[in-house]
Amino acid sequence: MPDDATARRRAGTGLGLVLALVCAAVLLTALPRHDREGGGVCTPRTLGSWTADTALDTEFTRYGDDPSRTDDWTGGDGTHAVRLPDGRVLWLFSDTYLGQVHGPPNLLGEPYAWRDASAPLVRNSAVVMSRAGRLERTLTAPLFPDPAPGRWRWPVAAQVEPRSPGSSEQVVRVLLWTRTAGAFPWIYGVPAATEVATLSLPDLRVESVVRILDQQQVPDPSRRVLFGTTTTVDGTWTYVFGGDDARAASRPASRAYLARVERGRLAEATAWQYWNGSAWTSRPRLGAVLGDGRDTGVASAFTVVRDRGTYVLFTMAAGARGLTTVTSYWACAPTGPWHGPGKGLPAPLPPGQVAAYNPQAHPEVSGHDGLVLSYDVNWLDATGVAAQANLSRNVSLYRPRFAVLRLSRG
Repeated sequence: MPDDATARRRAGTGLGLVLALVCAAVLLTALPRHDREGGGVCTPRTLGSWTADTALDTEFTRYGDDPSRTDDWTGGDGTHAVRLPDGRVLWLFSDTYLGQVHGPPNLLGEPYAWRDASAPLVRNSAVVMSRAGRLERTLTAPLFPDPAPGRWRWPVAAQVEPRSPGSSEQVVRVLLWTRTAGAFPWIYGVPAATEVATLSLPDLRVESVVRILDQQQVPDPSRRVLFGTTTTVDGTWTYVFGGDDARAASRPASRAYLARVERGRLAEATAWQYWNGSAWTSRPRLGAVLGDGRDTGVASAFTVVRDRGTYVLFTMAAGARGLTTVTSYWACAPTGPWHGPGKGLPAPLPPGQVAAYNPQAHPEVSGHDGLVLSYDVNWLDATGVAAQANLSRNVSLYRPRFAVLRLSRG
């Protein structure tokens, strides 16, 4: 047997090792969960530079201006996209002009293609792009019918996922925002609910639409949260971001919220979990992941991508720059905390009283030279009368613009 001194030394060494391990575990537990998840892979990311994506801009101009078509897409906003298993890309739009395009020149002799003032306007549409990057056809529009008079559906983010967990059959799931007609300041509709549509593959037939989260019982419309402005996938989870409409009520910025759903279950309301500010819960007691309602926050539509181990969020800037400037935030986990805003980049805009909005990242069409980002353009007019006239006079005003974005460590 060892003598007493040797035993005490061995005991002391063992105790010291145990204490060291306990201390390390305590320190690790004390670290915020996002730092532990991100580890050394997560690094600050911010907007570096961007250049116009002339190829995509030109393709949408070619398709929208084609005079041989009389019932297809000629302009729209709310630009989202999803790559299908066969390589095609499905582009989804909110308010959409159909009909035929004429010119240029227009009726005023200006060098713009134009559409008749009587051209149909529908609440949503979908355009199919070939594997080669050529826009081929507009699906029957509106693709998602109005649920009731005075209420409509805007498609937002979409995902291809198994019909159910573990299934070999795939479907397209499209997040929908339902809105109802309202008076000023709700000129673009009052938020009502989040829905999910299921589309079959490969024929893209709408099979069903289910309601996920009804917000009509929230008294203040500016506090109602609609989910689906953007989604990201991490392992078995689809993370679904949402926002409120604080900006519509003249607040400087909206807040971002987060839900998650097991892959294959986006169309099951009971499968959704919501972040309440500290934990996931099946009850929609929502806690914002980003936004203080003043200097930080998002527009009601924004986008999130994952760059290596870092989540990067792009949105229009708060305040007056929110009509012209895209900015970004970064985080090590979708729940945050989100750091920023970072440096803003002004969006190139056509001349006139126009604004940029709804920046959306498109990894599905991005290449090695950078991340493709789209943003929508519209005429500034609270009544809508001048806007419709100007959008008909110059059809290029109401179409997405595309840019190739490069991120930098910041």
